[in-house]
Amino acid sequence: MLFAPDTEVALRSVVNLINTAANGEEHLVTMEDLDDFLAAEGFSGSRTKTAAELRSVKRLRSELAALWAADEDTAAKSVNKLLSDAKALPQLVKHDQWDWHLHATTQEAPLADRMGTEAAMAIVDVIRSKEMDRMRMCAAEDCDAVVLDLSRNRSKLYCDTGNCANRAHVAAYRARKAAEGE
Repeated sequence: MLFAPDTEVALRSVVNLINTAANGEEHLVTMEDLDDFLAAEGFSGSRTKTAAELRSVKRLRSELAALWAADEDTAAKSVNKLLSDAKALPQLVKHDQWDWHLHATTQEAPLADRMGTEAAMAIVDVIRSKEMDRMRMCAAEDCDAVVLDLSRNRSKLYCDTGNCANRAHVAAYRARKAAEGE
């Protein structure tokens, strides 16, 4: 295990949120899309279910995408801003199916604040551990999705949004076969 389990869950949620806008596609168009995303990621707490809430989550997604590609100093500033804006106050909580883990906002805080704070708290661990190189962009030339590499040997190169790895492997295979045939 590289990070605490709740940190890994939060980091995967960040990846999934950023990748809802990868490759020119928008997957958070309607309130139902946001509901489905939040259910899949296990987010709890209060909701306004308004267009403003959806817009705030999309703004957060843009901030997190920029943070994902940032250098360590810039990432630290972004994390501090997310925590400050949400008036974060870390505390241990246990709820639903989750054992003890950190929350830094109340369940009544606005959704984007809760999501941003959870992301920031997870990225704090990444920065403190000097593991920012695990936050990557997909290696496929035609993909702009992000990748979280939690592999032991730091070998994950491709995103989980489609079949980037498969396409790259097939292209490499075909190139080898073509070279053998020359």
